[in-house]
Amino acid sequence: MDIRQQLLAAFEIEHREHLDAIRAALAADGPVDWHDVFRRAHSLKGAARAVDLPPVEAVSHQLETLFERISAGQRPLDRAARAATHLALDRIEAYVAASAGGSASMPEDALAALNACLDPDAKAAPAPAEPVPPSATPAASQAAAPAAAPDSSSEPAQAAVLRVPAAAVESLSRASHGLWAALPGQGVVAERIARLSANASALRRRTEAGRRAPVSAPGGADESETAALRRALAEIETGVAALAREAADLAQGHKAAILSVETAARRLREETERLALVPAETVFGGLARAVRDMARGDGQEVEVTTRGLDLPVDRAMLQALKDPVLHALRNALSHGAERPEVRQRQGKPASLAIGLTVEAQGGRLVLGIHDDGRGPDLAAIEQTGRARGLIAPGETLDAEALLALPFEPGFSTAGAVDALSGRGMGLSVVAEVARSLHGQVQLARRRPHGTSLILTLPLSAARRPVLIVVAGGTRFALPSGAAEALTRLDPAALSTVAGRPVARVAVEGGEAVTLPVAELGDLLGLGSDRSEGATIPVVRLRGTRGRCLLAVDRLEEVRTLLVLPAPPIGSDPGLVTGTVILGTDTPALVLDPDGLIDRLGRAGPRPARPAARGGEDGSGTIQEKRRSTILVVDDSITTRTLEKSILEAAGYRVIVCVDGQEALDRLRARIEPVDLVVADVEMPRLTGFGLVEALRAEADFARLPIVLMTSRGDDEDVARGLELGADAYLTKQKFDQRELLDTIGQLL
Repeated sequence: MDIRQQLLAAFEIEHREHLDAIRAALAADGPVDWHDVFRRAHSLKGAARAVDLPPVEAVSHQLETLFERISAGQRPLDRAARAATHLALDRIEAYVAASAGGSASMPEDALAALNACLDPDAKAAPAPAEPVPPSATPAASQAAAPAAAPDSSSEPAQAAVLRVPAAAVESLSRASHGLWAALPGQGVVAERIARLSANASALRRRTEAGRRAPVSAPGGADESETAALRRALAEIETGVAALAREAADLAQGHKAAILSVETAARRLREETERLALVPAETVFGGLARAVRDMARGDGQEVEVTTRGLDLPVDRAMLQALKDPVLHALRNALSHGAERPEVRQRQGKPASLAIGLTVEAQGGRLVLGIHDDGRGPDLAAIEQTGRARGLIAPGETLDAEALLALPFEPGFSTAGAVDALSGRGMGLSVVAEVARSLHGQVQLARRRPHGTSLILTLPLSAARRPVLIVVAGGTRFALPSGAAEALTRLDPAALSTVAGRPVARVAVEGGEAVTLPVAELGDLLGLGSDRSEGATIPVVRLRGTRGRCLLAVDRLEEVRTLLVLPAPPIGSDPGLVTGTVILGTDTPALVLDPDGLIDRLGRAGPRPARPAARGGEDGSGTIQEKRRSTILVVDDSITTRTLEKSILEAAGYRVIVCVDGQEALDRLRARIEPVDLVVADVEMPRLTGFGLVEALRAEADFARLPIVLMTSRGDDEDVARGLELGADAYLTKQKFDQRELLDTIGQLL
């Protein structure tokens, strides 16, 4: 299936989402959400342009004009307007259904009815066209199509639907059947284990029987007793040999069964990930042609380039971003266009250049729409902002604040409404979708010419290659794409500039450059376990804001792992972008290259490393507080393992419990002395509040330092924790490991 067929298949379902939402809004009791209705018509028009359906685009354009006037109070939603709207929606649906068969025509009655509502003096609408054949009726096409997926602004009760190819579902089904077929092998292994256990029990009984056999006095051994004992020993020996053979055979069979299940499970996982992740090309591939067609229709020429469309992205996220990206491209074309002679006088090519870039940076998806046009008109933006009351009289906004105003609904600096702009809805749709996806959008001036619109969104969980490194005794992961090179530096090769270490290294093409050296352990407040004078393992790290040499204690390997969302505990959100699981249950934080480079830029001159990690006398003796034992209590394996890693890296001995009740039982059992407790609040069986209350009620634990660390940061929660007797209350949202270590140091 080529890209146009893919786009048409997606549009066939997508257009129903908008039509159904408009119908539901007009039929609902109470006031109509005209903002959403107008946006639906606007998005439908853009999607129709992208798949080259001019009749649908024309009707949608008139619909949004009608909705705009009704919303502004220039026209009532009377019987004629409702009839014209429903006629237009029906004609669009029937036209798209008929287009799937290869040929279709749009009756003129829909446009005529809408024009009559917009201009009462126009000629009366002609009689409706002949009914659409039953095979192309909306009902028939609706029955053949999957359920429509609601937009992010739909009612919460509606369930989201992910559009996926039938072939992908079939592959997933085959993989699940493969796993189901591999599972019976586990049942066979279980049966053999039961048989092995029964044989071992019989052998044990035979041994006990031989042990209970009477033994004759010395010198009076009966030959029959001796023979019986020998037979018993021979039977036991035979049984032990058979048991050993069966155990070896069972181990081999179990290994094969496990391999079969692992292979089937891996295939199922890969098919599931393939279902969710698709190249950005599948959704954005037709947008460049759509923009060129828009430009030609407006008498312009535009050069559109794309980069990064081969990046695999969550399918649902791409579907949500299609309309916003198209709106942003239309906005770039409308507001960036200049006459060829004007561009040439400025030293630019005659045709406007627009670029669409898609890339992954750390754990974020970054979409950029760039043009080399006239750039944002700050004076016009300010004038429109004041006219709409967005800027108070006498208030002065800087350029960054002014460039945030175009994302307001209805904000437009266009002088007139046309097919490309003037409604003030394009960028507001972009901002609305970015917020719904927990991302952000920014408009900026390009140098020397043009405008950039940047969408930054969190990536959904996906398998990505990461570089595993060790710093301060803790494993971390870095996006492998940001690691330009791995090497080792001789400490003697380091020099100092402005109080910071730098090194001169060769880059691509043999060019030598001087780059700052950042000690990862120092950036994270963990220190370093590397021996003094040893060669330094470094990663030549590249981000969007520069490059540096990242020094670590050890370089381990590059692995493709499932990158999960960042945990609620860790460094600031600009530094930690996700979590990977190493082995079976060991989590590691995924660090953002830009966050590390930013932290390096904020850091002062590097302090001199102490000569010894022990006491002040430099003897190497560990201070007494480094031997303190801390009990970590948290029901999240990720959180308690991260806390354990942080505390052990700081030199503490750490024990863990999964909930408050287990911690209370362990403390009462006096298994080992505990010097301090770090506990979550929300836990099964016994919460952190309950644990504090129980411990403070017992004389043995009345003075035991307790730190509550939780995502519950409301003032009343903090007050309750401290009133119950907690010595400190830290919130995970604002957690900084240095704050935790400082707090523990003060309490101990």
